[in-house]
Amino acid sequence: MNNGDFLILLAAMAVSSYFCRSFGFFAMRFVQITPRLEAALRATPLAVMSAIVAISVVRGGPPEWIASAAVVAIMHMTKSDIIAALGGVAVIALLRTAGA
Repeated sequence: MNNGDFLILLAAMAVSSYFCRSFGFFAMRFVQITPRLEAALRATPLAVMSAIVAISVVRGGPPEWIASAAVVAIMHMTKSDIIAALGGVAVIALLRTAGA
């Protein structure tokens, strides 16, 4: 794949991502937000992140397992999924740099 093809592909992905998000925002104008729906919407980012990470944990080895344990510990301490995710990335980067 040459650079021109890559840029076209990147632009197409950006446009399709923008379309999906903007359509979702538009469509939500017509949906009544109930407490149950609000709870589901709040849980969605963590559920998506967990599903993506689960594949790495299952297929990975000790570095992935240690980083996952670090994420759980950081999440427990900070109650912030963003800080926990960044901490997990840092742990796995350090482990891989160390040759684990």
